Amino acid sequence: MTALTLHPDRLLPADPEQRRLARAIFAEIEHLPIVSPHGHLDVALFVEDEPFADPAHLFITSDHYVVRLLHAQGVPVGDLGLVPRSGGERASGREVWRQLCTHWGALAGTPSRLWLEHELYELCDLRTVPSADSADESYDALTARLQEDDLRPRALYERFGLDVLTTTDPATADLAMHAALRNDPTWKGRLLPNFRPDGVLDPAHPQFIENLARLAEVSGSDTSSYRGYIAALEDRRRFFQRNGATAADHGVPLTTTERLSGSEAEAVYERARTGRATGAEVEAFRGHMLDEMARMSAEDGMVMQLHIGVARDYDALYAATYGPDIGQDFPHAVDFTRTLRPLVSRYGNSDGFRMVLYTIDETTYSREIGPLVSYFPGLFAGPPWWFLDSPDAMTRAFVALGETAGITKLTGFVDDTRSLFGIGARHDVARRVCAGYLARLVAEHRLPLDEATKLAVGYAYERPKELFKV
Repeated sequence: MTALTLHPDRLLPADPEQRRLARAIFAEIEHLPIVSPHGHLDVALFVEDEPFADPAHLFITSDHYVVRLLHAQGVPVGDLGLVPRSGGERASGREVWRQLCTHWGALAGTPSRLWLEHELYELCDLRTVPSADSADESYDALTARLQEDDLRPRALYERFGLDVLTTTDPATADLAMHAALRNDPTWKGRLLPNFRPDGVLDPAHPQFIENLARLAEVSGSDTSSYRGYIAALEDRRRFFQRNGATAADHGVPLTTTERLSGSEAEAVYERARTGRATGAEVEAFRGHMLDEMARMSAEDGMVMQLHIGVARDYDALYAATYGPDIGQDFPHAVDFTRTLRPLVSRYGNSDGFRMVLYTIDETTYSREIGPLVSYFPGLFAGPPWWFLDSPDAMTRAFVALGETAGITKLTGFVDDTRSLFGIGARHDVARRVCAGYLARLVAEHRLPLDEATKLAVGYAYERPKELFKV
């Protein structure tokens, strides 16, 4: 069995001079507090603060990155702990863990491997590389380790040095768990909601009509009219802000941001809420409502995050069988420049407007996103996301966006994680890559070391805290 190790210079440049500079920069940002302004954790984790029971569910089943990579090796997703919607017996944690150990080599070179190594070594004290031979031994060791108090959710929050952590919540959420945590005198952290209204903005959403009824119930506005619908959305935004929200998140399919006239919006909404909208009307309504969300953001100051360019639930059979978020969402091309022109022409210069553009098509960094954020004061480039949150892709993003728009037009790192265990690992990787990129600029005499260090501190901590108003 091979020893599991973490090299102190991992991900830093191979060139000795650049590595020396990167070490100096990284030393100033390694232990800065973490701001996590967009993620998908369940607030109940921190309310209940129970130990994580099963390493297989924690590191594999609940991580769609790992599920995707192992499924690509021919492992049925049922063998990775997923259960069909129709019901059935879940694979045992030990058997699921054996799948990861058997296929450990298939993760080589991926960010998932980097994150897992960090989590297993730093948090769980595992010192043996996962393998088929060591699978049972490591599973038993991890199961025991997870029961210790220092790996409970609240202890991890403190261990990671989290300054603030956010969840992502539908527009109709009651946020009761957030209130319970906020009112708990034993809770010392900050956990804020993010406003995610996709389910009430997209007429193609399978629960759109049902969601509108729920929206009317929680807002007290009659959503049978377009006017009442808009009032309900404005009410929910105010409710989220009263509960600490500073940002909204949007992931609807997008082909236009043209604004409909008042009468057009009313007519299309009437057909949409009764399930009669055509495909073209659905697209037009999505674009119109994204403009409405931008208008509201310009007025109430909530940061608008745009996650587009993803073909979700691509594998129709598996999506129907197992549901969403199992690793079968894929990138597709998006024309940011032309699609967003109507919206950013209206709001991109507004003092109160901030929009963050995320992409999983890195060709748009230098072609579209970089140029757009280099002009509009209200636009910012989100960090490499999803398929791109890997060391080399992060470096390419720094190069493309840095020389087009400047490093200060990047939001800083946003982990977008569904794994509490992975937060420290993801920020560690991002900070190392940032230090390496800036070290090259210093070595090439394009920046002095003190300025590069200041930029690194901004990227790692100050900028996300300021930009997301947390």
